Amino acid sequence: MCGLVNALARRIETHVRERAAAFGLTGPQAIALRELSGPMTLRELAERMSCEPSNATFVSDRLEEQGLVERRPHPRDRRAKQLVLTPKGTELRERLLALLAEESPLSPLSEREQADLHALLGRAVVR
Repeated sequence: MCGLVNALARRIETHVRERAAAFGLTGPQAIALRELSGPMTLRELAERMSCEPSNATFVSDRLEEQGLVERRPHPRDRRAKQLVLTPKGTELRERLLALLAEESPLSPLSEREQADLHALLGRAVVR
């Protein structure tokens, strides 16, 4: 089972990296854009990216330099900043998500099977 999960993770990582290159992005930058579904702190982004906050900061800095994200004050926590997609970032994210959906490693599964897999993996990870 572990071997299958690892093999799928590697296939997904390769898929993301290849599709990211079409937009001049690195794999981690594409993952950050994929995960930025709304305003979030760097810590939240790091959790969603499964990386250390310092790595998420580095990736976010590059995305900010490209005009894809901006940091804004957190509405409820004066000490924190939130990452927010710019209009350019939103447009690129939509194009990236569409490209990621093409020939995805999960494409052979029906929508129902993908939903079942999502639910099963969610149960396996939450303790």
